[in-house]
Parts: sequence; C-alpha cells; structure tokens
Amino acid sequence: MLVIIRLTLNVISLVLAAQLCPGISITNWQAALAAALVLGLFNLFLKPVLVFLTLPINLLSFGVFIFFINGLLFYAASRVVTGFHVDGYGSALLGAFFYSAINLLLGIFFNNKGGNNGGSPRKGRGRRSEVIDVEAKIES
Repeated sequence: MLVIIRLTLNVISLVLAAQLCPGISITNWQAALAAALVLGLFNLFLKPVLVFLTLPINLLSFGVFIFFINGLLFYAASRVVTGFHVDGYGSALLGAFFYSAINLLLGIFFNNKGGNNGGSPRKGRGRRSEVIDVEAKIES
C-alpha cells in the first residue's frame, strides 16, 4: 500500500513540476505514471552509480553537483517515456528541482507511520518501547 501512495505522490509531483516549468509537457496521465515509474527506477539503480562516479566533484561542490545528476536523470526519463517531453537540459534541471521540492513537501505532508520521509526513524514504527514506565507501574 505504501508503494502505491508513494507512486501517487510522485505522479502528483511530476504533474505539478510540468505545470510550473516551461518546456516540460505531459500528454496524459498514463505518460505521467510511466514517467514517475521510470524516474523512480532511475533514482533507484542509476543515481547511486552516478553519485559514486562523480564523488570527487560532488565533494568539491559540497553536494551541489547532485542537482545536475537529478537533471540528467530527469532528461533521460523524458527520452525513454513517450508523452513526457522536456525541451532541453535547462528545463530538465529546473523541472528536477521542482519535482524534488514538491515531492519532499508532499512526502512531509502525507508522512505516515511506515515511511521515513524526513521524519525520525525511531518514531512510528509500531515497535514496543524498550523503556519501562515506572510511574505507570506504581500508580496501578
């Protein structure tokens, strides 16, 4: 269920980024869904490899170069998915920035107990607490 929610949030983020950025167009909801899936797969498999390969420049730029990697993956996704069109790398860079920002905000807003969308990894996992509440034991 969490995967469907995250995918829906990614589609919403992509559609909003396309509305905000000139040079990005999505023809229909199927293209938005396919683009969100492709972006998710690119971020899962290609992004770690690209970050590792560009680690020296990433360290020198204090992580700013990751924005350029995101733009490259956004542009590559537009070349793979029909119905998702990005005019150039500048539009892809701006679109990737908006996509990431909107996705972050939606992830924080719709954060549920199972995910770690910027929240604390310790809270909301449904685990039993390892701390014994002494006051509650004395009162009962």
